[in-house]
Amino acid sequence: MNTLEKLSFDNTYARLPDGFFHRVQPTPFPNPQVVSFNSAAAELIGLDPEEAKRPEFAEYFCGAKLLQGSDPLAMLYAGHQFGHYVPQLGDGRAILLGEIRNAKGETWDLQLKGAGLTRFSRDGDGRAVLRSTIREYLCGEAMYGLGIPTTRSLCMVSGEEIVWRERPEPGAMLLRMTPSHVRFGSFEVFFYRGQFNNLKILADYVIQHDYPHLATVDNPYAQLLHEVAVRTGELIAQWQAVGWSHGVMNTDNMSILGLTLDYGPYGFMEQFNPNFVCNHSDHHGRYSFQNQPDIGYWNIRALAKAMSPLIEETEILAAPDLYEKTMVNTYAGLMRKKLGLIDIHAGDDKLVTDLLNIMDSSRTDYTNFFRSLNQFQQDSPNSNAKIKDQFIHREAFDDWSARYCKRLQAENNQDAERQLRMNRSNPKYILRNHLVQEAIEQATRQNDFAEIDRLLHLFTDPFTEQPDMESYALPPASGSEPIVVSCSS
Repeated sequence: MNTLEKLSFDNTYARLPDGFFHRVQPTPFPNPQVVSFNSAAAELIGLDPEEAKRPEFAEYFCGAKLLQGSDPLAMLYAGHQFGHYVPQLGDGRAILLGEIRNAKGETWDLQLKGAGLTRFSRDGDGRAVLRSTIREYLCGEAMYGLGIPTTRSLCMVSGEEIVWRERPEPGAMLLRMTPSHVRFGSFEVFFYRGQFNNLKILADYVIQHDYPHLATVDNPYAQLLHEVAVRTGELIAQWQAVGWSHGVMNTDNMSILGLTLDYGPYGFMEQFNPNFVCNHSDHHGRYSFQNQPDIGYWNIRALAKAMSPLIEETEILAAPDLYEKTMVNTYAGLMRKKLGLIDIHAGDDKLVTDLLNIMDSSRTDYTNFFRSLNQFQQDSPNSNAKIKDQFIHREAFDDWSARYCKRLQAENNQDAERQLRMNRSNPKYILRNHLVQEAIEQATRQNDFAEIDRLLHLFTDPFTEQPDMESYALPPASGSEPIVVSCSS
């Protein structure tokens, strides 16, 4: 394990032409302190967890000191926001410090989010608030625990600085980690500017650093587009299966690696509702839960257009279809696993759709229902009463459960083995908004960060029963005020 000074640090993105970024130094907080440290993320870069106890640690990760070899910069990109092209966005409050190469030869970008003004800040202040930082920090680790591709975070640092949003709030910085911060919008900016040479330089960089197996294939740019389409289809299928909404699926928030990127007004759906919108700024529901697969298709088309100067038309047209096929097939497979099914049978899609329809009509808790379904008994219908009690339309569930029972019997699916499989596919715990809010309130009002670390530990294994954490699997109390999140969240 390395000390901070012995990390193998570099910034290959800084060796691209100047038009790709803006060199800028972070603006540190006065009197920084570590809010939370993620030892699992530290392991990815070979950092000794004991380093987090050093006074210098907070200074390094609030920008007061720079790790040797870092070359801080804000990345340029554009993007389609709510369907409208914005010609220049870029890192308005995030600064890429560089990348760490670990003992396995893997590289991890280290990006400081909330690090101050850059050329791309527009009317912003370049800061992040503690509230939004906690939300991203926890959800990245919760998604990782669920097996969903995501960015990670090493730590959160706060300081004696107040940031104004709708009200004054404590500021914070997040040290975000991912193999690459390149986005769909990173390609779009050069396409719409007509800078096709830069477009090729970016594609070559991504292939060299993130898709090296494509370097020697025929049509490497087409293959890059197709692999991104596949990864994105797999990612969004996983979002849908776990009941998670991103909230702002703009093209500048879409990762070229197919990772969940930029946690803002996200939300795990509690009561099943296909029209669930987690972002109160999304007035028309463009990014509703049920729209996410179609938006993924739209975004892949946008990326394909941006890469079109490098790729033959037939390969461009193939990318959205490849995305759709991957997303549909992956989702179907994941939902079969959630039902504990082993083989593919005709009618499985309808079995899933009909179940979701009666869940919708009863506003059944999505996560808790699928977790409880592992208790379904094929030979003892009366023992399924607790499952049925989750539905208003009990007769509709009776009809569905009879079909489900026949489907299980058709493949000789044994209850005991099915229960074990379903427990590996249906989480016990999700990062419900009221859980995050409690951690935020303790941190902002009491300067108490213990709940953040408790949730961080819980979501390292959301599939395993943890008896002393039973209350964390419950929905919010009946009659409690809904928690509103927006792009500032």
